[in-house]
Amino acid sequence: MERVMRVWRYAAPCGELVLGAYGDRLCMCDWATDGVARGVVMSRLTHGLGAVLSEERVPVLEMAARQLDEYFAGEREEFSVPLLPVGTDFQQRVWRELMNVPYGCTVPYRYIAKVIGQPQAVRAVAGAIGANGLSLFIPCHRVVGSDGSLTGYAGGLEAKQYLLNLERRCRKVLGLG
Repeated sequence: MERVMRVWRYAAPCGELVLGAYGDRLCMCDWATDGVARGVVMSRLTHGLGAVLSEERVPVLEMAARQLDEYFAGEREEFSVPLLPVGTDFQQRVWRELMNVPYGCTVPYRYIAKVIGQPQAVRAVAGAIGANGLSLFIPCHRVVGSDGSLTGYAGGLEAKQYLLNLERRCRKVLGLG
């Protein structure tokens, strides 16, 4: 039986995303940018899952798109789409910790390294965050430099700033920020 990863493009207000599903779980929400890093994510997913690509809509991709619409409209702070992150054990640990960074908040890379019990592994943590293929659903945009500055982001720094501003604005409307 052929294994298939279904992909679909989503037009976000701050850039185009590629959504990917394997079975009934979302395995990719990545920025539709050219570059080596993005090719690495796609390659890791297709090889890790042993899957070929097919462009088609399936229910989990439609659910992800609806939840993204709600997020960008300021109506959703957490996602409930079932996820299938594909990566090493270390990457998985980092990504799980990213899921604990609250909406509208930021943390430095150093904080993630400390929380996973490897305070000296800041560069490795940054690499794992950069390899995140489930952008927004695993909120890597909430990680900043130790001085609070914006650092690299697969969607570009403008998209990262847009997402952080969106979350801060919504927190203020809700009386949380």
